[in-house]
Amino acid sequence: MVPVYTGHAARSPFASPPPDAQGRSVLLRDGVRLAPISFPRPPRFYAHETFDGLPYWKIAQLHGRDVLATTILQTCIRFADRATSCQFCAIGQSLQAGRTIAHKTPEQLAEVARMAVLLDGVRHMVMTTGTPNVTDRGAAVLCDSAFAVKAAIDLPIQGQCEPPRDDAWFARMRAAGIDTLGMHLEAVTPEVRARIMPGKATVSIQRYLHAFAAAVPVFGRGQVSTYILAGLGDTVPAILDMCSRLVALGVYPFVVPFVPIGGTPLEGHPAPTPDFMRAILLPLGRMLKEAKLRSEDSKAGCGKCGACSPLASYET
Repeated sequence: MVPVYTGHAARSPFASPPPDAQGRSVLLRDGVRLAPISFPRPPRFYAHETFDGLPYWKIAQLHGRDVLATTILQTCIRFADRATSCQFCAIGQSLQAGRTIAHKTPEQLAEVARMAVLLDGVRHMVMTTGTPNVTDRGAAVLCDSAFAVKAAIDLPIQGQCEPPRDDAWFARMRAAGIDTLGMHLEAVTPEVRARIMPGKATVSIQRYLHAFAAAVPVFGRGQVSTYILAGLGDTVPAILDMCSRLVALGVYPFVVPFVPIGGTPLEGHPAPTPDFMRAILLPLGRMLKEAKLRSEDSKAGCGKCGACSPLASYET
């Protein structure tokens, strides 16, 4: 999640020369060397194609060092209309650019996941999806996909979707092979949610909290998480108050600095300052430590990976 193709990045004092054949480079600030860094080399599974002739990288991609990630449905009922879409979302852009396909089948996902483990040592997988309807909200397609992957390879999986209307879907997802569940609030106050993600805001915060309370007994403490984007307009106290409520439920609140994406309505929105992030992450780290909710104990998913946020370093 290091921003590269944004206006803010273009004005950044930080730079890196192209890496060598081993992926090694250095981090510079205003031309002054700060530290050695390394870049992951392209995974070997990217060079292969599915049985039906699609490049593996169009089905799933490497995130971080050892996480396979896919968006099963690259469409969403909210995205087509900016009156309902999440203003930070770019789910349709990669599809329009031909970098992926609209629907990854369970068979394709199973094939790619198996090869990613065997060739590149992938250790867990993230399955997210655009929201296809207002009832199961993607839980059904997650079940089909996870079941197929688990039949092909023993790989911990995080599923991500909006809270389905029926809490019975949590047990179905767990039985299908989903080890951890992410239901992402993104923003924590009704005002910011209505402004930033008007369609998704129709699923109320109370519904999220009820869903969290129902999902934790199914998946376990620390195996249910939510993504919170700091910098969209929520205050530090509002974010910490929500995190406190989530931790009390056994939910891991993965707080991430907002990174604007080019081509979205928020492409010019400022990223949060380091001071703003520290004001959240320091007390949140203490909160997680006291509750014994640690990212490393998660079986799979964004919190375990940690590449989008420095939160894990504050847990100690």
